[in-house]
Amino acid sequence: MPSQLHEVLLQLFRNRPALAPQLLRDALHVELPSHTDVRIESADLTDIQPAEYRADLVALLLRQTPVLGIVVEVQLSTDERKSFVWPAYVANLRARHKCPVHLLVIAGNDAVARWAAKPIDLGGNNQFAPWVLGPAGVPEITDPAAAQTVPELAVLSAIAHGHDVNIDKSVQIAFAAQFASLGLDVDRSKMYFDFIMASLSEAARGKFENMQPANYVYQSDFAKRYVAQGEALGEAKGRADLVLRQLTLRFGPPGDAVQRQIAQASISELNDIGERLLTASTIQEAIERGSPEQPG
Repeated sequence: MPSQLHEVLLQLFRNRPALAPQLLRDALHVELPSHTDVRIESADLTDIQPAEYRADLVALLLRQTPVLGIVVEVQLSTDERKSFVWPAYVANLRARHKCPVHLLVIAGNDAVARWAAKPIDLGGNNQFAPWVLGPAGVPEITDPAAAQTVPELAVLSAIAHGHDVNIDKSVQIAFAAQFASLGLDVDRSKMYFDFIMASLSEAARGKFENMQPANYVYQSDFAKRYVAQGEALGEAKGRADLVLRQLTLRFGPPGDAVQRQIAQASISELNDIGERLLTASTIQEAIERGSPEQPG
């Protein structure tokens, strides 16, 4: 059964189809064909024979018709069976779309990356070798402005480097990823924040939780220009998450409309809700602003 981390990593690729070719191009320096679109394709790579082959994820680069297929495999441990199925994934996808195919392996640690990178002997002087990206090869995105342009890559960077011995660097990467997630929809923003926090070492998590953004020096003009906005959004999101947790404990999980209202509320409004929910008998009483007192 796939582990939680396995599904977390795949979710980043599903949410951003261009992430797979971006990693091949920027992290592994693979020359890619010119294309106008990237789409997620069926990962069922079974051919007409009974044997079933299902990859983790398939991305297709398109220029009207497919020009390159990318099979993405998340590999958290060694598995010698993969030496037999990986070449089949590539061959079947190549036959289906009649275009070149790369296999991109996202390795859970550097030892798995070294194992996965070993060429596979197919016999007859034929060898197969995937492109492999371990944590050390994932770009370190520390600039919040750069992270905003590629939020999924920023989160992947936080996951890969969350246990770096350089705690300050881990925290800086985590902060950039969190800054990038603020501009996304509420569900993705919350999910990515959970990914980021779960990936940090205990020491880095403690420092991140107590971090004051004003103490950080931003390198880009973009980040300097928007840092005040980012700080306000970060504080508001923290308050909103706290209020949602309090509402859930008091009244049960709030509906979508209430969650949207909380996510869009100002810090002042969130503080008012936090005070009202202490005595409110219903969730509606807690979130609705009370009527002004009438003069006696």
